[in-house]
Amino acid sequence: MLTKRIIPCLDIKDGRTVKGINFENIKDAGDPVELAIEYAKQGADELVFLDITATNEKRKTLSELVTRIAKHINIPFTVGGGISSVEDVSILLNAGADKISVNTSAVKNPQLIKELANRFGSQCVVLAIDTKFEDNNWFVYLNGGRIKTELKTLDWAKQAVELGAGEILLTSMNNDGTKNGFAIDITKQISEAVNVPIIASGGAGTMEHFKDIFQKGKADAALAASVFHYKEIAIPKLKSYLKLNTINIRL
Repeated sequence: MLTKRIIPCLDIKDGRTVKGINFENIKDAGDPVELAIEYAKQGADELVFLDITATNEKRKTLSELVTRIAKHINIPFTVGGGISSVEDVSILLNAGADKISVNTSAVKNPQLIKELANRFGSQCVVLAIDTKFEDNNWFVYLNGGRIKTELKTLDWAKQAVELGAGEILLTSMNNDGTKNGFAIDITKQISEAVNVPIIASGGAGTMEHFKDIFQKGKADAALAASVFHYKEIAIPKLKSYLKLNTINIRL
């Protein structure tokens, strides 16, 4: 049985870590390199860095940040934000990232997933899905949660895995930043429908929420930001708690 993973997420804006609620009200949360070092020390299994203001001009800045992070930590990390080509991915992997995540660009051009998987291997390609529950279904949103599509989340997850996505990072916009718990139902649906790991994101507030998303939501990994950034939950304590609740976790 594979061990479950705990993944702090660092949203990056202009080289700083920031945090919002329901994708809005952005606040500064510290230096990404310092936070990365701290999380690696605490026993985080992986890290995710999402550049929320990603543009082509800033790609160079992001790759410089990735180089700095790679020098200081020895755990795998994923980088995302505005990645839309094989060249973008090449730059970030060469700078030291282990995986990259694609979101809007993959919905607009699904063949990008296939291209990236063929070139770099599926294990490098994380499909990020921002999803919202409305009109009795979960729909995919683009551009940092600003644009609704008619694409149903479960359908898109299945299609992306067929194209070569090696992992899915699923963020519930309804739950994001609320600290009321992860979206168990859609996480479970996708976990049962595809054969790649699912990272649940959005809504972590207590240690019990992590337990529930692993046991009830069948997630392979749980991602959170503010509860870690603002030291509301310490990763060593969280892992001990999960271990006590018979969840297979690396201490």
